[in-house]
Amino acid sequence: MNIKTIENNNKSMAYITSQQLLITDSQSALDLMATVKYETSCTRMILEKSSVCEEFFHLSTCLAGEILQKYINYGIKIAIIGDYSSYTSKPLHDFIYECNHGKDIFFVASLDEAVDCLSAV
Repeated sequence: MNIKTIENNNKSMAYITSQQLLITDSQSALDLMATVKYETSCTRMILEKSSVCEEFFHLSTCLAGEILQKYINYGIKIAIIGDYSSYTSKPLHDFIYECNHGKDIFFVASLDEAVDCLSAV
């Protein structure tokens, strides 16, 4: 796992890259959050979609809601970079739409978009 700190608009955010899954359940999500906060002091995280298990994007598992609620409770803002067009689930698309219109969680297509979203809130 590599963590790079990005500064934009006087806000610091951690860009995490990895060749392996980093979020597979709620405990691994909490571990990642704690590691990033300890190593960088950042409360904003950018993560690649490939670092998140596929079950996260199946809303019926409740994994996304469980993990993202923990991040909100701990004051962590997160942007997940990826292509979401292959998903056909209307509830997932609605969930992504609602998240992207909030202030804590963003599902975006590029690093630049992630930095813009996280530095605007």
